[in-house]
Amino acid sequence: MRPRFAAWFDASSHGTMMSGANSRPNIRGRAAGVQPDNPYLHTRQVDDFEHVAEDEEYLDALDRPPTQYLDDESQSIVATNDSPDVSFNYSVNPYRGCSHGCSYCYARPGHEYLGMSAGIDFETKILVKRRAPELLRAFLARPKWTAETIVFSGVTDCYQPAEREFKLTRGCLEVLAECRQPVGLITKNALITRDVDLLQELAAHQAVRVAISVTTLDQSLVRVMEPRTSAPTARLRAIETLAKAGVPTNVMIGPIIPGLTDSEVPAILKAASEAGAIGVHHTILRLPTTVKDVFLDWIARQRPNHAAKVEAFVRAARGGKLNTPEFGKRMRGTGPLADQIEQTLRVFTKRYGLDGKSPPLSNKAFRPPRISGEQLPLF
Repeated sequence: MRPRFAAWFDASSHGTMMSGANSRPNIRGRAAGVQPDNPYLHTRQVDDFEHVAEDEEYLDALDRPPTQYLDDESQSIVATNDSPDVSFNYSVNPYRGCSHGCSYCYARPGHEYLGMSAGIDFETKILVKRRAPELLRAFLARPKWTAETIVFSGVTDCYQPAEREFKLTRGCLEVLAECRQPVGLITKNALITRDVDLLQELAAHQAVRVAISVTTLDQSLVRVMEPRTSAPTARLRAIETLAKAGVPTNVMIGPIIPGLTDSEVPAILKAASEAGAIGVHHTILRLPTTVKDVFLDWIARQRPNHAAKVEAFVRAARGGKLNTPEFGKRMRGTGPLADQIEQTLRVFTKRYGLDGKSPPLSNKAFRPPRISGEQLPLF
């Protein structure tokens, strides 16, 4: 299939925006403005720009590239993690790619392993694991499974717009509620409130915790930085809805972008606390591999007055680099600037009562799922 947006990129530019009258610096509804080269591919397909420029219907479509949903034939759904920087060992991601389109998303390079780009491909070509609930049920039925916590959205958001159509996260939650399997969920989409009935069932067994990501309270910034996510006000209402339903909910400030959103930390913590959040998590922006290409292009286009400052501040918190890959440093950064952000968080987390320790999720009520066709035990 011919990529509908390949015409924006010049074969000689290695994935940078074309210059001149025909360049399209801002793509409505998308954060990425570049299609970085996939380092795992030796060839690239680039259409003839002059040829397609005469097709007005084609150019109209370029203003908002459509989202394509592709079947993912994965035979397993639960991924394992051994990073000491991550607090969970098991995760589920019903979708690959994410049409939320966050310009800073660390998951973008995952699309390169699929032969696509971390740029617009990541936002517009979403792989759908249609068998996710079935595969999860089979995983939980394994005799040796000890009901350790499973986290949803360890990579891409499980409540991204695709979930409205495919309902795979809800299907998985139905399995989890049936089994009373402990689960954590991270999202920046208020769609999670649709599933409050299942979350309440799990909360009754101390088997669920939610984190709602709030990166900024500025809707004008969200509109271009996280173009298909819920508005900040909707995310705060989601915290309130879940809290009132008895579902333990934290606020996730991730990533904090030095020089752009770090000044909002106190206000975010205050708003989240007032909405009913009980705790806070955070990370500082990191820009590995091709994520840096997407983000630096984005901020140069959308917030040019902040671009140099943000890059300098990220480097200041990353030992002069844009990414710190070492365990223990990559999520929080190092140096005086990172320490200052940490101190701000400590002060205002305590001020707004978000510094309490949540009890661990419980697996005491876990019960293996029934598998279709399985014979019931006699005793």
